[in-house]
Amino acid sequence: MSIALQTNLAPRTVTVETLVTPNALAVPLSVAAGRGGLGREIRHPRIQKSGLSLVGHFEGLSVDRVQILGQTEMSFLAAMATEARVKALDGLLGRGICCVLVTAGLDPFPEMLAAADFHGCPVVVSGARSSTTINAMHAFLDDRLALRANVHGVFVDVFGVGILLLGKSGIGKSECALELVQRGHRLVADDLVECFLRPPENVYGSATELLKNHLEVRGLGVLNIKDLFGVAAVRDRKRVDLVIHLLAHDAETTWDRLGIDDEWHELVGVKIPRRRIPVRPGKNTANIIEVAARNELLRQAGIHSARAFHARLAQSLGLVDPSTTHDEEALPRAASAPPPRPTEPV
Repeated sequence: MSIALQTNLAPRTVTVETLVTPNALAVPLSVAAGRGGLGREIRHPRIQKSGLSLVGHFEGLSVDRVQILGQTEMSFLAAMATEARVKALDGLLGRGICCVLVTAGLDPFPEMLAAADFHGCPVVVSGARSSTTINAMHAFLDDRLALRANVHGVFVDVFGVGILLLGKSGIGKSECALELVQRGHRLVADDLVECFLRPPENVYGSATELLKNHLEVRGLGVLNIKDLFGVAAVRDRKRVDLVIHLLAHDAETTWDRLGIDDEWHELVGVKIPRRRIPVRPGKNTANIIEVAARNELLRQAGIHSARAFHARLAQSLGLVDPSTTHDEEALPRAASAPPPRPTEPV
């Protein structure tokens, strides 16, 4: 795939003002003080508990992370003398941190409100307990701060396998996707696929809002797949499980005939299995992609048909099976069990 077909996007940031927007999180948030700092940026997708900072130990304190004060921290502050509490809160809020989030609906101390307004550090209150708030915060920040890339291709869901079709313009990606949709599979995105990373190493793809549910086919124009085939023919996003690169039959002199060696395509820093498939007029590419999806499901289950056949062949000839001597670094995904598949929205 040429570099021009993939554009890595700069990391995004989230302001505290975006965080406290109504319905932004699964838990309601309210700003108690420090409204002058709502423009501060959150650059890290994980929160930080601030317990040690309250006793003056600021080593490891990240100003880019949301600082959580839960029941334990608030009860510790309540046990302090007023002068010590003022010193502790002034030390924390004066470090330039993006914001402080008080959980469990606890009322911030007057000293905290005063220090927040003085330093311009937002103090936000959540009515939910710490665990619920943290889970909602991580889900929100994982989505907003994810590494992203725009890829020129077509993304389809075939038998539950997310397949990203790549290839030169006019090679037949959209026509192949249309035939797959007619066979009951689902379109995710056409032309421009927005890919983003979800921890630990899952890459998801979706369509842009403008192109969502649409497919452009030469000779027919732009088609609304949802209107033509129904809501079950499309989906908003899907995990990218397999990359298939469509190439003209004469573009390469050699093709993989055995399927023993694995190829990988790097997308937002994650290596994803790749297959190169030759195409030519009259060839039913959709059939091959369906079989590739079934074969990928077998591989995810730990069944590698080509290697099993090669092992039996080598054994019958009394030879050492070369497929068992591969460099482990060349097989980052196939050499171990596949990552757990997260629950995905229908």
